[in-house]
This record gives sequence, structure tokens and C-alpha cells, in this order.
Amino acid sequence: MPFVLDSFSDVKKELKKKAKKKSSGILPSLSEKDKQCIQFIREQTRQQNQNNVTRTQAYFQFYLQHPEIHWALLGHMVSRNVGWNMTDLKGDLLTKLLPEKDQKAFFSFLEQGSWLIFQDVFPQLLIYDLSVRRSQEMFHLLPFFHISTFMETMWRYFWHSGDCYTLAIAMVINEQSYLEKRLIQNDHFQKTVTGTVSFKMYEFLRLNNILFPYWAGEKRGKTSLAGATSRYFTSLHERILFGKKLYSLLFQRKKILPGVMQWAQVHPHTGSRKDYWPHMFNDVNESYPRSLYKRRVKNCELRKGAERLYSPPLKYAWPNAPHQEAKSEDWFEDWHVLDYLHQKVSLDGEILPNYCKTLETIELAVMAKEALLLREEDES
Repeated sequence: MPFVLDSFSDVKKELKKKAKKKSSGILPSLSEKDKQCIQFIREQTRQQNQNNVTRTQAYFQFYLQHPEIHWALLGHMVSRNVGWNMTDLKGDLLTKLLPEKDQKAFFSFLEQGSWLIFQDVFPQLLIYDLSVRRSQEMFHLLPFFHISTFMETMWRYFWHSGDCYTLAIAMVINEQSYLEKRLIQNDHFQKTVTGTVSFKMYEFLRLNNILFPYWAGEKRGKTSLAGATSRYFTSLHERILFGKKLYSLLFQRKKILPGVMQWAQVHPHTGSRKDYWPHMFNDVNESYPRSLYKRRVKNCELRKGAERLYSPPLKYAWPNAPHQEAKSEDWFEDWHVLDYLHQKVSLDGEILPNYCKTLETIELAVMAKEALLLREEDES
């Protein structure tokens, strides 16, 4: 029976021990009931891990059942953004900027990351749900899903302390550390995505905005946006700090959380940006396919007479992708990752000017590319 972790100093002691002593890899024997639970959790995870829409919905449903697990809502909102980034690759603008090979490579990168996080985090959520329903912790099941020993310690601490903040940030640390070797440092993705000219352009155009749509006040008018722009995506340190900033925006700003919840409950995730701004985006293509691009956006409003930007639902943009089983190695080596819990971060959440500028910058990039192609045709 593991000893009770009810103080942060206990957590530190246990993680110091774990960092020194590598796991033997020998799993405890299980009762028949436990084996059935593992089978059930595997099947539920597989079913919900079909695509970005099923994952995003699963996070939200879990949060509605367990609002004490803050990461589930943060994961839901970030997952919505991943879906929008996926469908952008088939929308009005990026199809004109990125060659098809890069569109596929970028989708594969986003999909693999989204899939990896879900198959690591969703069993943790279901094991917590099982613990609540049985009124006893079931975290001895975590190693059967190759969950980091770091999270085993943090879940047990949460079970006894009820410290929602610490668990949420621990989950941010875990998921980003889990992705590091499997996705960011993966040779294939370094060659096809993060090391490419298109990715540098993606970062230069500041396309990696994370948006939290919400309703401000009682009137359900135009959806407001809060959020931030992610920079240095390939830095683990920066991604963890960015996750903390997004958490503080969602859970430590009074108006944002209720406004996000009101909005999310009325707008199921489809992958189309029409979900939050139907005045600007449409899931039906309104423009002529071969016509030269003309500017349509100014200050996040359509110019007079302009068609809305095409933003397809995920189911029409990309088919479900097959995945190989994830590597089972544990990322946890250094207990000092706990320092992230105490690092102060600040975020004003003001995203609108940057987001509006991003849309206009992409439009200019599309027009510049088309002008260049026309000139090359004239000269040839």
C-alpha cells in the first residue's frame, strides 16, 4: 500500500527517490476486476481517440462530470485550436500558401501530437473517475498504461490534498514532456515539419494563436476572444510556461471561465472556425476556385461585398489517420520539474489585435505569392 501523500514535501521526497531509482518495470499482479477495468479503459480510449473532434468532445464531457480536474477543460480548449489549425490547412488561405505535401505533413504532425496526448491522458482521467466511483484510489492501474511515475505521484497527492492547481500544472508538465521525444525530437517530423521553410513561415506569420472564445456578459452577441500567441514551439521549457499562462487565463480570470463554459456548451466542436465567428468564416466555400485572391478582412470584419473565408469542418477536411503504438519509455528523470509549479507567469489575454493582424498578414502573403507566380508565368 503506498504511503499517503498529503503534503508537497512528501511529493518532493517521493519524486527525489524515483529520480534516483529507475523502475524495475515489473508490474503488480491484478484481480479479475482490475483486469476488466483495464480492458474497459483501453477500449474507451481507443473509441474516443478517432480524430480531433472525438477527443475534444471527450475532454469536455469529462470536465462536465469532474470540474475539479481543470486540465480537462484546458485540454478541451487547446484541442479545439488544434482542430482549427488542422482545417486551416484546407481552408481559403493556407491552401494558397502551402504546397499539398506540406499541408499533409503539417496535418500529420498535429494529428500525431493530438493522438499521443489523448492516449496518455485519457486513461489517467478514466482511472480517476473509477477511483471516485469506488471511493478508493485506483492509481496502481496507471503503470499498465505506461503513465509516467511522475503522474502516479501527482494523482495520489491530488487524491489526498484536493489541490486542483498543482494537478493541472503537473498535467501540463507531463503532456509536454511526453511529447518531447515522441513528436518534437522525432527525426521524421524534424525533416518534414519543424525543420522546413514552411514551418519557419508559419512561425514568422504568427499563425500559432491559441484562442478561447467566450461570451462576455449576459447578451449572447458576437463571440469575444481571449488567448495568446505561442512562440518557440520547439522549446519544451517555453511550451510548459505557455501552458501555465493559458491555465491562468482560463481559471484565474473571473469573467473568462463562465464565459468560456457558456459558449462551449452551445457550440459543439466541428473543426470549422465558423464555430466562433460565423460572420467571418463559413463551412461552405463561397469564392470562385480559380479567381485571384482579393483582400477580404480588415480589423476582423469582412470588407464590403467580400465573401466569408472558407473554414471546413474536420470531417470534410481530413480522413481519420492510422497510428502506430506509442513508445512506452518514461520521460521523468529530474525532480526539479516541480520548480515549474512555483514559477510566476502573467498573461493579459488580449489576443484580438494580434489575431486580426495575423489574418491580414496571411492575406498579403497569399497575394504576394500569386503576384510572383503571375510574373514568373509572364517571363517564361
